[in-house]
Amino acid sequence: MTTLREKPERRKAMNNKAPHIIISGGGTGGHVFPAISIADALKHLRPDARILFVGARGRMEMKKVPEAGYSIIGLPVAGIQRRLTWKNLLVPFKLLRSMRRSRRIIKDFKPDVVVGVGGYASGPVMRVAGRRGIPLLIQEQNSYAGVTNRILASKASSICVAYEGMDRYFPAEKIKITGNPLRKTLIPGPGKREEALQHFNLSPDEKTLLVIGGSLGARSINESIMDHLEDFEKKKIQLIWQSGRHYHQQAMQAMSHLSLPHIRLRDFVERMDLAYAAADVIVSRAGAGTISELALIKKPVILVPSPNVAEDHQTRNARSLSDKNAAVLIQDEDARHLLVPKAFEILEDEYRARELAEHIAKIAKPDSATDIAEEVLKLAQS
Repeated sequence: MTTLREKPERRKAMNNKAPHIIISGGGTGGHVFPAISIADALKHLRPDARILFVGARGRMEMKKVPEAGYSIIGLPVAGIQRRLTWKNLLVPFKLLRSMRRSRRIIKDFKPDVVVGVGGYASGPVMRVAGRRGIPLLIQEQNSYAGVTNRILASKASSICVAYEGMDRYFPAEKIKITGNPLRKTLIPGPGKREEALQHFNLSPDEKTLLVIGGSLGARSINESIMDHLEDFEKKKIQLIWQSGRHYHQQAMQAMSHLSLPHIRLRDFVERMDLAYAAADVIVSRAGAGTISELALIKKPVILVPSPNVAEDHQTRNARSLSDKNAAVLIQDEDARHLLVPKAFEILEDEYRARELAEHIAKIAKPDSATDIAEEVLKLAQS
């Protein structure tokens, strides 16, 4: 029989045991990389923690998570396609299989807490865990909450967000503003700019524009650059241009008949830390993770939200910054004509560039991964 005297000792022993933590979700880099950052922070705080990822088969997390040194189990879950396709008929059956698999995962791994980073892959295991009374933590990256996270919110113990005003979607008493977990290796340090200029073979005496439209590229951004290639040479402005795989050949062809020694065209920039360090102004899409990285970089930014995302959430992300004078917002349909002239304007206006950099720096949260990890461990011990 357990006495009152024994209970605190047993509680202490439970708190000292290695926590078992499941991190679920994925599908895109915006979900996967924050998830890995949380896992890294957990390992830093509790090296003995056992961490298991649960994702969707065939999605990028099945490759990126093992590369980061963590175990992952893939579920057959799939999301509904926006276009009409027979594959949508299989979605309910894949969901049922994923729920059964999730019950087995929960039974075998015995998690103390389950973390959901968004995406349909997080749904099954979070729902099973919630029904069994296991604490849930949701990490929402965007200013517009995803469908899966909104559905799971009622069962969650804690909801970590990056933007204010998220009580529109979640219970206010559960919300903690932590920011989005980031890859701190991207933050420029002493000597990084010199290394970056040498890496890209650029001059320290000229201004540099960095253009990133995503790994696949962005049509409107690339068309704007191609329409103004000669202007870069006239103004002696250097350009690091990530065209994306889809538009790389088109970009190379546009440059082929011109002499453009100031332009560095890449289909994908491997050393994004050096690209950030070299840049004086940055043009980017407006994914939540990217915005959080740009806030840490503390440089003037022009955001061109992608119109091809759920609920137009990139526009909401971008507007949350432009309303604070922390970024310039240019709509996708206006980018071809307005983007490059606006970039030149900021590059030539030191006061405006400094103002944008100072304001975006105010929203940076460099310790977000650690803050979330501490909240996860608190739930695990509860």
